[in-house]
Amino acid sequence: MNLKDFQKIYTPQIDKFLEDHLASEVDNPIFSKIISYSVMAGGKRLRPLLFLATLETLNYKISESELRIACGIELIHTYSLIHDDLPAMDNDDYRRGKLTSHKKWGEAEAILAGDALLPLGIQWITEGSNSAALAIIISQAVGPNGMVGGQYLDIDSTNNDLVKENVKVIDQMEWLKTGCLIEASVKMAAVYAGASTDQVDRLDNFSKQFGRSYQIYDDLVDVVETEQEAGKATHKDADEGKNNTLTLLGIEASRKQLLKMIETGKEAVKIFKQPLLGDFFNLYQKVL
Repeated sequence: MNLKDFQKIYTPQIDKFLEDHLASEVDNPIFSKIISYSVMAGGKRLRPLLFLATLETLNYKISESELRIACGIELIHTYSLIHDDLPAMDNDDYRRGKLTSHKKWGEAEAILAGDALLPLGIQWITEGSNSAALAIIISQAVGPNGMVGGQYLDIDSTNNDLVKENVKVIDQMEWLKTGCLIEASVKMAAVYAGASTDQVDRLDNFSKQFGRSYQIYDDLVDVVETEQEAGKATHKDADEGKNNTLTLLGIEASRKQLLKMIETGKEAVKIFKQPLLGDFFNLYQKVL
């Protein structure tokens, strides 16, 4: 199965699960509406699809339990976006083509929505998997040594001349803030499905290449797409003093690095019978 066919099958299932269960499992209807606003605003559903695609690659049957785990990952991702958009962070007015949560509902409401989505996401992952191992993987991926640690480094490196040409710091920052959750999406599926040692190694290599390259892709989106195409403000990283791979290397060298990661990542999953995971790199075509 290729990625387009896989998306046609599972993206609607992910959306329906999110909509139905946020409505039924959050007691306060107004707070449920606030939480659901950002979750249901759209997006590629990239991380839950990666989890499910890894299961499909390992020939593991996907049912409601697996959807609950996948949707738990999306809740955690959305929490990070809500908080990232806040005035104290990136101060964005639009996300996925709609007003950001704090612009729509208020700053306090947006903070609380994010605060609710993080534990609820971990709860769904644990309920769906009945696995302490998966709860540990996701908690480590988004904690102080993962995504949140990366977001701190992002803030600390903004307008920081000491970081401007520091390849090590920029690489660590971009890996932690973006790559860790992507890696965890694949790793959880590998652990859950009981992948062999060789399969785990291959999937780990793939997820590291895809996770690291995704931030380079996202930084390129900021300079090659319009605000309407991206669904959020673009052409703002350089103006705000952001230090990243793009500001370090420039557009063409960043594209070359992205192409190298694509090649390595696709090679890692060639052993599997179907091209599904390798197809995820096709998402980058618009910036190459």
